[in-house]
Amino acid sequence: MEEKKKKEDYSLERLINKYLSHIEIEKNYSKYTIRNYRHYLDVFKDWFGKKYEQEYIEKLTVEMVQQYRLYLARHEDEKGRRRAPATQSYYVIALRAFLKFLAKRGIKSLSPEKVDLPKSESRRIKFLTRDQVERLLRIPDVSDELGLRDRTILEVLFSTGLRVSELAKLNRDQIDLKSKEFGIIGKGRRARVVFLSERASEWLKRYLSIRNDQFKPLWIRYSGKKVEVVTSGESLRLSVRSIQRMVEKYRKMAGLPIKVSPHVLRHSFATTLLSSGADLRSVQEMLGHKNVATTQIYTHVTNPQLKKVHGKYLK
Repeated sequence: MEEKKKKEDYSLERLINKYLSHIEIEKNYSKYTIRNYRHYLDVFKDWFGKKYEQEYIEKLTVEMVQQYRLYLARHEDEKGRRRAPATQSYYVIALRAFLKFLAKRGIKSLSPEKVDLPKSESRRIKFLTRDQVERLLRIPDVSDELGLRDRTILEVLFSTGLRVSELAKLNRDQIDLKSKEFGIIGKGRRARVVFLSERASEWLKRYLSIRNDQFKPLWIRYSGKKVEVVTSGESLRLSVRSIQRMVEKYRKMAGLPIKVSPHVLRHSFATTLLSSGADLRSVQEMLGHKNVATTQIYTHVTNPQLKKVHGKYLK
C-alpha cells in the first residue's frame, strides 16, 4: 500500500501538475506562461515515458537529458520542420525550473545544476527610426472612426512601450488623460505606471470623443464602419491578433523595409529613449522589465557615448 502511494505521489504527471499550480499561485505567472510550461513539460513527459518506459523522475540522469536535447533538435513535425535553437532552449529552461522546484521540496531527482542551459544567441533587435515611426503613424485615414482608432493605437504603442497583450486589456476607465498616466498589471503580474506623450494623449481624447457607446474596452472592433450592436462591450474588445494584423497592414502601406509588429514599436520606444539620453534604469521601469539585464539588449545600438568615442578616433 505504501509503495503504491509513493508511486502515485511521485508520478511525473502528478509532480508536473503540482509545479504548474506552484507557478500560478506562488510565482504569479500569467495563464499564457503556464500554458507554455505545461506544453514543454508534457513533451518531456511523453518522451521520457516512451524512451525509458517509466514515469518516475527520480530515475533521470545527465545522459537522459542529453538524449532529450538530441530529440528536441532532431524531431520534425508533420511538415518536416525542426524546432529552432531558441525554441529548443525554452523546453530545457522549463525542465530545469521543474527540477529546481523538486529539489526545493526534497524530491529525489537529477540536480538542476547538472542541466546546462543552451547558450543564447545574441538577438538582433529590430526597431524603427524616428522618421520611419512617423511614416507609419501618418498612414491611417483618420476621417472615419476605424482609422482614428488605428492611429490612436499606433500613437499609444509608441508613446508607452506597452506589450500588445497589455494594450489589448486596457479599459476606458483606466486612462487618466489629465495626468497623462495610468497603471497596469503587466508580465509576471507586476504593477507599473505608464505615461502618455502629449501627442498620444491628444489622439486618445479625439478618439474617445467620437465614441458614442459606453463599452468598457478602450479598443473595440468594428464591422464595416459601424460598431456592432451587442449587449456586452467585452465581446467587442479588439484582440491581440487583430492589433498585430493591423500594425503589419499599415507597415506594408508605409513601404517600410522590415516587418513591423507591436513589439517592434516597443523596441522603437526603448531605443528612442536611450538614444536621446534616458538612463537604463528608467527605461527598465517604463518597459516593466524585472531585471535590468533584459533592458541592456538595447544598449549596443543606442549608446551615444560609444558612437562619440568611435567618431573621435576614426575620422
